[in-house]
Amino acid sequence: MYDLIIIGAGITGQTAAIYAARKRMKFLLLAREIGGQFLESGAIFNYPGIVKTTGVEFSAIMEEQLAFNGISPREGEEARGIERIPGGFRVQCAGGGYEAKAVIVATGARARKLGVPGEDRLARRGVTYCSICDGPLFAGMDIAIVGGGNSALEGAIFTKDIARKITLVDIGPSFIAHEYLVENIASSPNVEAIHGANTVEITGDASVTGLVYEKDGARHTLPVRGVIVEIGRVPNTEFVDGFLDRNRQGHIIIDCWTRSSVDGVFAAGDCASGQEYQYVIAAGQGCMALLKASRYLANLKGAP
Repeated sequence: MYDLIIIGAGITGQTAAIYAARKRMKFLLLAREIGGQFLESGAIFNYPGIVKTTGVEFSAIMEEQLAFNGISPREGEEARGIERIPGGFRVQCAGGGYEAKAVIVATGARARKLGVPGEDRLARRGVTYCSICDGPLFAGMDIAIVGGGNSALEGAIFTKDIARKITLVDIGPSFIAHEYLVENIASSPNVEAIHGANTVEITGDASVTGLVYEKDGARHTLPVRGVIVEIGRVPNTEFVDGFLDRNRQGHIIIDCWTRSSVDGVFAAGDCASGQEYQYVIAAGQGCMALLKASRYLANLKGAP
């Protein structure tokens, strides 16, 4: 039995693993694939201490750091469930079960996609899912932000001084965001909203050249250089359904110590409640979860 199993090898799980290795813990890092959101990110300008990098470059740095600390992730092992067993927990994967006294869930979240032609083909070539992460890539350009909720409007506010023009393409009849966000958008001269517009295609060859939407039975094309899809994210937590408490969006509910509803199971990063979908926050929570899990294990050893 391991002391700890870390599920997920994005920046959250990798950070937890680095700290676990430095503490000389007996642990296992399980992941469907190594990298998490690194595999989706283009340029990264907002991680402290790194002026500029890309998701691929950042992932390579992290993998080098894992190797430096003697960490060999068990790749290709996607968690399918967690259950209590005497003395700890069993994490069930496709390749079998693994046992540990404590567990950190760091499985992240995936972007909610439009599912339209051109979206996947033009990903990272003008199509992105994070205004704060990738907004600076569209300096001086005309772009579209798809969505009408808080994340879409927050994205428009963040990018309105970067992009030349922003068109919010909202499938609903009106915004469903906080009123102060709506007021901010209304006073922004380079932000326009099109409501009742259903995005049906993203066009372009080497990069994005337009967004096609349907409104009132007619098709229209917006000539844009970038499309930011802000229609929410989906936490990768289906495998803990019925075992851990989750909120309405599916995020694992945690306290300020990253503790879940089950003693001995911790959660951190984009899969946990309070998420902000930022690398620096995910890394910090990964560290927090490891330190709290270490304290939990120390208390177990001290128990009679």
